[in-house]
Amino acid sequence: MSNLLQVHDLHKSFVEGGEEIQVLRGLDMELGERERIAIVGESGVGKSTLLHILGILDRPSTGRVIYRGKDLSQLSEDEIAEFRNRELGFIFQFHYLLPDFSALENVMLPALIRGWEWEKARSEAEQLLTAVGLKDRVSHRPGKLSGGEQQRVAVARALILSPSLLLADEPTGDLDPRTGEEIEHLLLQLNEQRGVALVIATHSRQLATRIGRQMELREGRLFVL
Repeated sequence: MSNLLQVHDLHKSFVEGGEEIQVLRGLDMELGERERIAIVGESGVGKSTLLHILGILDRPSTGRVIYRGKDLSQLSEDEIAEFRNRELGFIFQFHYLLPDFSALENVMLPALIRGWEWEKARSEAEQLLTAVGLKDRVSHRPGKLSGGEQQRVAVARALILSPSLLLADEPTGDLDPRTGEEIEHLLLQLNEQRGVALVIATHSRQLATRIGRQMELREGRLFVL
């Protein structure tokens, strides 16, 4: 299996109150095409920081993130924006849907930003919402949807540009157990049927076990479980 993503000697520190705080201390990891991995660890250990760096929402202090052989640190800001739009999908614990837009419009938005024609974006968004079980909820605004339904909209939005890699930060952390299981099943189904590689940060051992391959983030380092 060829490598989709490689991380080499990744460090990240912040300065807070005049003191340097080291969050990541020399991480290495690899992810193959269509592969999936769970990053587990307690709250506050740096899982979100790691995902933000993998998705180039943040930069490492030192170290490299290689995507299909390309060093992402060498990209310009415009190239980074294009890369994120073309290759990556993001799902967060708090789904950040736009409250004044319908479920359909929220899913369409990344495609419209990409420059798709309205009808193409609408058609693909409708298909994705049907795929995640929301065929009858496309016109509803987020405030009229349950937490699980809102997260399903977020999943559909993350997929509309057919990313190769989906980064999910505690995607079930704000959901009740039953709804969380439904989202878990949906993510695994997307990996198996659409071939989307998954990196999921979670404190849920149940979700991590279902993902299969696991690494624990502890004291700034990754350990294979």
